[in-house]
Amino acid sequence: MRFSECELDRYARQMVLAEVGGRGQEALRAATVLLVGVGGLGAPAALYLAGAGVGRLVLVDDDDVALGNLQRQVLYTTADVGRPKVEAAAKRLAALNPELALDPRRERFEPANGEALCAGVDLVLDGSDSFATRATVAAAAARTARPLVSGSVQGFEGQATVFAPHADAAAPCFRCLFPADPPADALPSCALGGILGPVAGQLGALMATEAVKWLLGVGPSLVGTLLLVDGRAARTDRIALARRPACPGHGAAHPDLNLRETSLAPAERKQ
Repeated sequence: MRFSECELDRYARQMVLAEVGGRGQEALRAATVLLVGVGGLGAPAALYLAGAGVGRLVLVDDDDVALGNLQRQVLYTTADVGRPKVEAAAKRLAALNPELALDPRRERFEPANGEALCAGVDLVLDGSDSFATRATVAAAAARTARPLVSGSVQGFEGQATVFAPHADAAAPCFRCLFPADPPADALPSCALGGILGPVAGQLGALMATEAVKWLLGVGPSLVGTLLLVDGRAARTDRIALARRPACPGHGAAHPDLNLRETSLAPAERKQ
C-alpha cells in the first residue's frame, strides 16, 4: 500500500528507523489493538499508539471521566468531565491522528464478551485497574491466542510484562505469575492507595512501546520478564518469569482452549 504525502510527513521520524521503514509502517497501519481501560495506563498508551500509526484502536471502558482522573489520565480535559471515557478518548485520538479507525465500546470487559473482543484484534493492551479484570482479560487473550501487554501501577511503583504463551512453548502466562486471586481486600484501590501521575505515564508509554515492538516483529520483548519500575528510587528491575508446566492458564494443559495462530508466528519475530 502506498503512503500519502501526509502520512510520509507524519511518520517520517519513525520510518527512518531501520526497524520500522516502509514495511514496518504498513504493518502498524494494518494492525488492530484492543485497549482495555483508557485510564492511567491506557490513556498514555493510546496516545502513543495513535501517534505511531496503529491503524485501528478498539477502546473498551464503561466509566465516565471524573475530575480526579485528570491528574494522570492525559487523554482528557476538564471539559470532558462527565462524558463517557471512550467517547472523549476517541475524539482526542481522532484530533491527534485523523488517519485512525477508532472503535469506542462503552462496556465492561467480562467473560461474556471478552473472547469476542479479543478475537478481532492483533494485540491486547490491558490498562485496567483491578486484578479481577486483568485475570479476565488474560484468560480471553489466551483462549484466542492473542499477545497481551499487561501492566499495573500503584503509588510510585508499577510493573509490566507481555504474555504470549501461544507463541513460545517456554513462555509463561498470567496464571503462571499469579496462580491464585489475591483476597478481595489485599490490593487497595487507586483512591485509597494513591498513584503518582508521571509513573502511570511511564508505564503506559512502556506498554505502548512493547505493543509497537510486537507488531513490528522487533525484539526482545518482555515475554518471560516482569519489568518493575520504582519511580521514587528512579530504578527499574527485571525478574525472569518461568512457565509452570501444569498451569491451567495456557493451552498446553488445556487442549480444549482451541488456541489459534496469531498473524505473527514465532519464526517471523526477531526475538
